[in-house]
Amino acid sequence: MRGNVDHGAWANTLPITDALEIEGVCLYLIHILEDLDVDPVAAGFQAVITGHSHRPASERRDGVLYLNPGSAGPRRFKLPVSLARLTVHGADITHELLDLE
Repeated sequence: MRGNVDHGAWANTLPITDALEIEGVCLYLIHILEDLDVDPVAAGFQAVITGHSHRPASERRDGVLYLNPGSAGPRRFKLPVSLARLTVHGADITHELLDLE
């Protein structure tokens, strides 16, 4: 996925959004949640995964998981270093946010 500071010829090959299907579970990936350009419920997505804020967070709205795994790279601002683990089992999707510190 392309982030808001990814520029140059190398970045032009990265998608701004993407959709994945894993064992029948549909995931929508977008860097900045405020740029969401689809209705996840109507489109059949079970999760929307974002990352712009680098702040780990998760919530469910209308049955859709909104997940920001945070950032596993060098510390940004005073935010934790983290990632998320998604588990897909049948039509179910679960997650956990992991603090890497």
